[in-house]
Amino acid sequence: MTPLDWSRIDTVLLDMDGTLLDLHFDNHFWLEYLPQRYAERHGQSLALAKAELEPLFFSHQGKLTWYCLDFWSAELGFSMRELKEEIAHLIALRPDADTFLAALQRAGKRVALITNAHRDSLSLKLERIELAPYFDRLISSHDYGFPKEEQQFWHALQADFAFDPARTLFIDDNLPILRSARDYGVAHLLAIHEPDSRRGPKDSEEFEAVRDYRELLPQ
Repeated sequence: MTPLDWSRIDTVLLDMDGTLLDLHFDNHFWLEYLPQRYAERHGQSLALAKAELEPLFFSHQGKLTWYCLDFWSAELGFSMRELKEEIAHLIALRPDADTFLAALQRAGKRVALITNAHRDSLSLKLERIELAPYFDRLISSHDYGFPKEEQQFWHALQADFAFDPARTLFIDDNLPILRSARDYGVAHLLAIHEPDSRRGPKDSEEFEAVRDYRELLPQ
């Protein structure tokens, strides 16, 4: 990976799920655990539950509703926060993410967590993994009413947390979101090589991808 020129970076924007935290928790929850609990509630097979849920999930991907626990609680008749708490032991930090965050802090960079996660999901994860002290701000796209996939999010972020896109590094495992940031003018963009530790590498297409956070450490 091309070394970062930290003299050209003042602000670092970081995604949470799949970027700082292992995406295994979220993938397991949405693809396995929630369908299993749905099947139990409706007295049907897991295969039938998945067949019912998958097109519903697909229709909301990339929209704010996809990330909204209130929406899914109302839609499916579960407390999504309580369901997530049942498997919260799977929430895990990606290797050396905290080492990278500590180095950014020492280097005096402005650092914000920007996540599409609902505030309830964010708080659950921060209870398990102590990330908050590393950040100047913890921002959920639900605060603005637009997901990171949409340009309105970036305009709202600029109004709330003024930053120079030309001097900003943004790391995210979601390629459409990275493209949205690029369209806004964010100059330094990195994907994640392996967001889910159980699923192997992910094709980052036109973006360079972080394999090891130690490679990024500002000197």
